[in-house]
Amino acid sequence: MGQFAIITGGTSGIGRHLVDAFVKDGYKVALSHYGSAEEGAAVVADVEAGGGQAFAAKADVGQGGDVEAFFDAACAWAGSAPDVLVNNAGIQTWSSLLDLTEEQWSGVLRTNLTGAFLNTKEAARRMIADGKGGAIINIGSGCNKLAFPKLVDYTASKGGVEQFTKVAAVELGPHGIRVNCVAPGAIITERTLVEAPDYEETWAKVTPLRRAGHPQDIAGPVLFLVSEAAGFVTGQTLTVDGGVFSQATWPYGL
Repeated sequence: MGQFAIITGGTSGIGRHLVDAFVKDGYKVALSHYGSAEEGAAVVADVEAGGGQAFAAKADVGQGGDVEAFFDAACAWAGSAPDVLVNNAGIQTWSSLLDLTEEQWSGVLRTNLTGAFLNTKEAARRMIADGKGGAIINIGSGCNKLAFPKLVDYTASKGGVEQFTKVAAVELGPHGIRVNCVAPGAIITERTLVEAPDYEETWAKVTPLRRAGHPQDIAGPVLFLVSEAAGFVTGQTLTVDGGVFSQATWPYGL
C-alpha cells in the first residue's frame, strides 16, 4: 500500500517542498492548506504529473472541527491512518511587544501551537487505533530557544512547540509514536523574499556557512527523522540553520 504522510501548510514555502520530498521518497501525501481550492489542486496536479499520489483540502489547523474533517477525508483517501505527520503550518506578526494586539497574538498562537496540538492529537489517535505507530515532526525555529525581537507571538509559539514536542514524545512513545522537532534558521521562501528583498544577503553575512538556507535543506533532516534510521530518536530538536544560532554575541569578529 505504501506509506502515507500528512503535511499541514503544504501549498507554499517549506511545506510545498516537503510535499515533493515525501512523494519522491515513495509516500502518498495529503496536505492541508488555508488558501484557495485552486492552490491545493495545483499541488495535486503537479504531484500526479510526476507519477505521485496527493490529496489536498482546505482546513484551519487551529480549529478542531476542521482538523477532524480533514483527517477523515485524508485517511479515507489513503485507506489508512498516517504513518507520518508534519506540523508545518505557521504564521507570524512583525510587531513590537507593546504594539502587538491581542488579536494578532491569539491568531499566531492558534495556528502555530494549537494547530500542532490538534493535528498531533488527530494523527496519534488514528495511528494508535491502527496499531501501526508512526512519526510526527513539528517545524520549529531558531526562536525555540532564542528571543527574536519584533516576533513576540511567533517566538512564544515556537518555544511552546519545542516543549509540546517533548511532552508528546513522552506520552506517545509507549504507542510506538516518535515525536521530534526540526528548527530551521533563515530560509529563503516566497514570503521571506517579499518581506525583505535583501534577506539572502543579510543572513548569509552572519551565518557560519555563509549562505541562507533553502526549503530543500529542511527536507533531508525531516526525512531522516521519520525514517527507521532514527528509530530510537524521540523528543529531540534538530536545528538546521547553517550554524547561525550556535554562536554567541561576539564583538571581535572571526
